[in-house]
Amino acid sequence: MPQLGESVAEGTVTQWHVKVGDVVRREQPLLEVATDKADSVVPCPANGTVVSIVAKEGDIIPTGGLLCTMEEGAAAAAAPAAPKAEAPKTAAAPAAPTGPTLSTPATRKLAREEGVDIRAVQGTGDHGKITRDDVLRAATPVIPAPTPSIPGSPPALVKPEYDIPVVATAPAFGSAAADLAGMLEAPIPGVGFRSYKLPPYVPAPGDDVVPFNRRRRITADHMVYSQHVSPHVVAVAEIDMNRVSKLRDQHKKSFEKEGIPLTFLTFVVAATIKALREFPVLNARVLEDSFVKLRDINLGVAVDTPGGLLVASVKNADQLSMRGLSRNIDELATRARDGKITADDLRGTSFTISNPGRKGNLFGGAIISQPNVAILRIGEIKKRAVVVTEDGEDRIAIHPVMYAALSYDHRVVDGVEANAFLWRISDVLQRGEIEIG
Repeated sequence: MPQLGESVAEGTVTQWHVKVGDVVRREQPLLEVATDKADSVVPCPANGTVVSIVAKEGDIIPTGGLLCTMEEGAAAAAAPAAPKAEAPKTAAAPAAPTGPTLSTPATRKLAREEGVDIRAVQGTGDHGKITRDDVLRAATPVIPAPTPSIPGSPPALVKPEYDIPVVATAPAFGSAAADLAGMLEAPIPGVGFRSYKLPPYVPAPGDDVVPFNRRRRITADHMVYSQHVSPHVVAVAEIDMNRVSKLRDQHKKSFEKEGIPLTFLTFVVAATIKALREFPVLNARVLEDSFVKLRDINLGVAVDTPGGLLVASVKNADQLSMRGLSRNIDELATRARDGKITADDLRGTSFTISNPGRKGNLFGGAIISQPNVAILRIGEIKKRAVVVTEDGEDRIAIHPVMYAALSYDHRVVDGVEANAFLWRISDVLQRGEIEIG
């Protein structure tokens, strides 16, 4: 079993393309393997003959484990027979492609959906591997550019990745090709979209141009990607934090004696963990044509640092007490602000909580941190007049109140589940159902 990617320790054999006794050539596809990162095709390492197949379909094999045995250097593989002489043909038809193709299961699935015979596709990837773009090119017919009937009209522009002509003034011609091309156009950052163009920036005295640093560029690209792939829906809850406030006042000093800050954020984290156990669909990630409910609850907590926002990961947060959560969050935040955070501290979050600050932040819908399917953004805690019911009587009281906004991925999470999840967080906090341990 080859190394199929960074941090990939094993793979599941999903399909063999050869059998015992087959003569194989170097780089010929031998089998397909699925990992937690992607599906891969394992190519033949050398010319030879398959002697035995050790790993059966469905077996999980570690990196370096034995898949099959081969006799190397078989004559049939090393020296294919010379073709027989044939009489010239006036109109020779191309031979129908046969044999396995070098492509991933996802690419073959796309080919089936697009009605493309993948055996006839010319691969442009490594060792002739067929890529998604190869399939899309084969599936998309070349549409001839419409002939402009208006003198001086602009020429057609061609998007080479799809071989579809895009006419600069597509609506003016009203053709099917122009309509299709218009649907495939995308806004160009810093330029505009179709007839709308951004005005150019003109430097002025006192302007401060700040180049994107690496973290800002990664954050920008991450946010654009998240908005593009996840249909965001936002739900907001108003939460009475009166009982949480009393719990915090009751235990704050004992925590401080141990050097552990007991913050409102820790209570929100504890309530969120309870809700995630009851609604595991919020602790998930989307795959190509499925989604997986994750076993581990690794809670991401946004931390503001001098270099920008970081999301630190509290590993196995559901196994920690309130003291463990408080200590873990404080240590991660301190390391992040001191520039001592590690890659492992940021890796593997399954759900994220964002706390943008205490001043003037009523509520707001955050962008989901990929590959999570949801993010909870909490606002400032402020004293407000609330209606309290005691002994069947309503009265007005002054309580600390917080708004919390849940952004969720509507591909996986339905409104009923999202609202029930947010309601459960609110219910736990309003009742003060949190064990201080």
